[in-house]
Amino acid sequence: MTQAAPDIAAIEAHEAAVLGQPPRLPVPPRHEVAEAAQEMSMRLRRGALGPDAQPIPLEDIPEIIFTLLRYPALWNLISDTSMHLLGSGALARRDTELVILRTTWLCRGSFAWGEHVRQAKAAGVTAEQIEWVARGGSAEPGWSAYDRALLSAVEELHGQSRIGDETWAVLADHLDGNQLFELPVLIGQFTMVAYFQNALRLPLAAGNIGLKAR
Repeated sequence: MTQAAPDIAAIEAHEAAVLGQPPRLPVPPRHEVAEAAQEMSMRLRRGALGPDAQPIPLEDIPEIIFTLLRYPALWNLISDTSMHLLGSGALARRDTELVILRTTWLCRGSFAWGEHVRQAKAAGVTAEQIEWVARGGSAEPGWSAYDRALLSAVEELHGQSRIGDETWAVLADHLDGNQLFELPVLIGQFTMVAYFQNALRLPLAAGNIGLKAR
């Protein structure tokens, strides 16, 4: 049975607490890190959009990039892992985006959810399926058995820190060893992304409407 619609009041309260407050780390003046910000922006855009991604004006680069450039040792490692999973990962891109969406929804990661709604649509996920992810993931009867197993893997790791045998058996019928290894790493990576974005109160990029995106 499909679960109830998301609690809009709870979402708004969460986003007010995270996004309605000043960021917790200082943002450097854009002109001081302009070159590094352009380079990082293009790396991220190529990972998300492919090699034909085009640069965007300095004023349109998200504030998160300028903030985290102050901490390059860790930020570069985090972004390199995300870009590998998005651009060179073993999982099909549609599968990757479904997993990221369910992970970021459960973690209430407004920034990543809003960005990956767009990327999921580009990878073939429909607006209806995005709403299913928000309503309850694997509970929606419209999913294939494989899609349901992908989303169940996220839900089981999020709630129990393990993947059950029934879910694993379905995944193992569709995925090879590299993909089975990558799946929990992907879930863990975007759990971490949601955690630090929320904890640091990093603002949304222009055009990103957070958890309301569909």
